[in-house]
Amino acid sequence: MTWLRDVLVDLANDSPQVDLAERTIATHDRRRRTAVSLLAAAMVVVTALGVTAAIRLLPSEPQEAASTGDLPARGVGPLSHAYKTFCEPDSGKAPSGCRDGGWRVVTRSGKTYHVPEALPSLAPGRTGLRDSPLAISRDGRKIAYYSAKEGTFQVRDLASGQKTTAPSKVPKDWLGSVSRLMLSDDGRFVAFSKVPEFKDPALLIDMRDRVVRQLPNRWVPIGLSQDGATITLAQYSPRSRLRTISNLRPSSSGGNTTSSVILPGHYFFSPLAPDGKSVAVIENRSTAEKPCRQGNLALMDSFTGEKRKTTVISGLSPDVSQISLRTWLSADEVTALTMSVRCRPASEVPDDEPAVIDPPYRTMTVYAVNVRTGKARKLTTYRAQGFFEIVLPGPPGAM
Repeated sequence: MTWLRDVLVDLANDSPQVDLAERTIATHDRRRRTAVSLLAAAMVVVTALGVTAAIRLLPSEPQEAASTGDLPARGVGPLSHAYKTFCEPDSGKAPSGCRDGGWRVVTRSGKTYHVPEALPSLAPGRTGLRDSPLAISRDGRKIAYYSAKEGTFQVRDLASGQKTTAPSKVPKDWLGSVSRLMLSDDGRFVAFSKVPEFKDPALLIDMRDRVVRQLPNRWVPIGLSQDGATITLAQYSPRSRLRTISNLRPSSSGGNTTSSVILPGHYFFSPLAPDGKSVAVIENRSTAEKPCRQGNLALMDSFTGEKRKTTVISGLSPDVSQISLRTWLSADEVTALTMSVRCRPASEVPDDEPAVIDPPYRTMTVYAVNVRTGKARKLTTYRAQGFFEIVLPGPPGAM
């Protein structure tokens, strides 16, 4: 029985009014097991990468054949994406030279490299449970990751090879089982948050001025001002909320100011749009017995929670069952990473169905979606094990 079916069955026995996303993450804290046929029953995953300029998205070449060893010390071109490798798929085969829980980065020209300096994410039954995150700047020229050697986060310029290490150590135990890492456009700021929160804080790290500020956990960073003084956060569980924290600069004499709004429904968010005050959202209408239910696309005011525009998405493949909003291409278009998988109610999954330790690699199709008209146009495809295992340029969102 898969970890996700376990949680869905528990939920069905509890109450018809349940927070599927929260319970799913709680189970994910205990063990990493994935059943893609039921993923949409727990959530319509809508993640985010907020940008203010177009990002070049390229088709991914066969990743197994493109691997060329470890990331060189310098001279690496801009990245198209990165993906995490787990090496015990239930069906199919692991990538050639797979390193369990490790990251690979793919350049726009199609070259693929391991990132051995990044701490591997490990699954239960192997050597522990943690999620070691990686982030890519929106221009694809810098990466941030948890350095196994340094014991903290590090930013690396891919062309020059220059590395900048965070001013304070971050214990590996702080990584949690679901982590989010956001890298600013210029590589100066790294924002880190994770689930579960325990007692240790989320962090906003100024790599230039060597300052570390604390942030609330379980809030996903989805937008940051250029000077790092204002950060926008999203929370999808236990209630969907948006939050903006201002005056984060240490020189500020007035202290932080916070604006927070609780939303009436359950949503997953895009990052902050280029206008600096809007997010794209899709309502999560899934239940254990009625999976793959998603609402329409909407623009929402990040300060008030008011919906400014709601539209039906058109132009996606008819078999799309999961959608993850990603990079903003312009003020009007946001990318949508999609998968087509079979969705089954929890009651239809046999108790003796084999557990899936690592999901097989799947094709994911990326569309550009106009947030005003809802019209989608196909851009490219990628290969990864799931939405949690692929990173595109820009900040992460509430996944």
